[in-house]
This record gives sequence, structure tokens and C-alpha cells, in this order.
Amino acid sequence: MFRGVYTALVTPFREGKIDETAFRALIEDQIAGGVTGIVPVGTTGESPTLDHAEHIRVIALAVEYAARRCQVLAGTGSNSTAEAVSLTREAAAAGADGALLVAPYYNKPSQEGLFRHYREIARATPLPLMLYSIPGRCGIEIGVETVARLAAECPTIVSIKEAGGSVERVSQLRQQLPEVFTVLSGDDSLTLPFLSVGAVGVVSVASNLLPAEIVALVTAFASGDLARARAIHHRLYPLFKDLFIEPNPVPVKTALAALGRMSAEVRLPLCEMTRPNADRLLATLRALNLPLA
Repeated sequence: MFRGVYTALVTPFREGKIDETAFRALIEDQIAGGVTGIVPVGTTGESPTLDHAEHIRVIALAVEYAARRCQVLAGTGSNSTAEAVSLTREAAAAGADGALLVAPYYNKPSQEGLFRHYREIARATPLPLMLYSIPGRCGIEIGVETVARLAAECPTIVSIKEAGGSVERVSQLRQQLPEVFTVLSGDDSLTLPFLSVGAVGVVSVASNLLPAEIVALVTAFASGDLARARAIHHRLYPLFKDLFIEPNPVPVKTALAALGRMSAEVRLPLCEMTRPNADRLLATLRALNLPLA
């Protein structure tokens, strides 16, 4: 079910509050760029610093603004199984098309604990679910064998966002999973390598800025135009790297602000970019001929 380009949306803030006007405009840009779907309140959406009411509000706004013109894949993961169940149920009630479930962080469950965590969520809601393995943030990886168990036992777990940085792991997943279970890249800089070994899309940070270009990369690969896919990858590669020279989503919000689309405001403990890194990012935007405000 999940394939193509999904934008891991930032959550715009202004004076500490969610900037709903900027959020609507961002979603309109994504739809105009041809993305398959949008992902509100993932890591890029600063979910750790949104309170519960804000979390559900952002999902509901995404559903309202998208108006069925693209999929809405709500970030509902937690290191508490009960909280993940609650958030996923509320996302379903708000009209989301699916849920993205990051691996439980900090408490570092065993693989059996991970299996039971995801099975409990799958049993509690009819929504299609995408697993999200990102050991660099969570301290654990969703093991390949665990993903295969979940795919076999939970029909609504249908995809994984793979952000472990390993092309080999994508090959391992494809070896053990049914063809209908999709793998999406969780790193813009690895989208093209991951596609080459069986991934079918990306949950992208860069598409906040350049949705049509990320769609073009994935579409070119799918249509067999490898030269075009490589050309887009190489052109955008400096941006892919610079969007992570400081903690996500600080750089992408800085870039969006530079383009006049929203404030660069983030919530503590995140803070503004250092001047040298901000200058480097702005130079990369200029090199791509993006219209700075």
C-alpha cells in the first residue's frame, strides 16, 4: 500500500504556537509537487515537544488540509505501548490513512518485546501500519526476523521506513518479506541506493523544500530512467547532507524560513543553527537556485 514519496512534515511554529496558516501552505506545496502522502508529527514534526492535544490537532489539520488529495500517514509511535495504541486510535478517528510507528526509544525492549508492542497496536486498530526503524535515535533496531514475524502475523503491518543507513539491511529485508510488504528509505541521501535493492520510495525530509524533485527521482527510477534518477540524486546530494548538519528539523526549518515559507522557530531543547552551519546551508540553497526571501 505504501510506496512513492511521503513528506515527513515539519510543524511550523510562531511565538510558541502551531502556525496553522503556514502548515496549510506547506501541505498545498506537497500536493502540488505530486507526493503520495504526508507524515505529520513524526520526528521532523517535533512530536516529542508537542503535547497530546497538539499532536492530535496536527494530525486532524493534515487530514483536513489534504482533503483526500494525498495519503496522511500519522506519526503515532511511542515508547509506551498503551500511548501508541491511544494515539493510533485517535489518528484513525481523525481520518488518517495509516500510521507510522517509530521503535520504542530509551527503554530498549528486547526483540520479543518489540514484537509484542507492534502486535498489540495492530490488534487495537484497523489502520495500515508502517514500522520505523531508526537505531541512531532509538538505541535499538527492529530486527529483520522481527519484521518478518510481524508481517506474517499482523496483516495490517504492511511496510517499514528503514533509517538504519545500511543498503545490506534492505537486501536482507527483501529476502525475508513478501513482495507486498514495502520498504521505504528513511534517509534522503540513501533513497537511490535503497531503490536499487528493492525499496519503493522514501519518507523524505528534503521534500518539505523540493517535493516535485524528490518525486521525480523516485519516478525516474521506477520507470527505468536510471540516468535521470542519478542526475537528480547528485544534484540534490549536498542538500541531503546539509539538512542533517545539525539535529533535524532545525536545518530544514531554517531553509524553509530562508525561502519565506514559515518561521525557523523550534521548541527547546532544539535551538537555532550555528552561524557557520546556517551560512553553509544557505550557500547550498543558492547553488540550487532556490529563491531566497
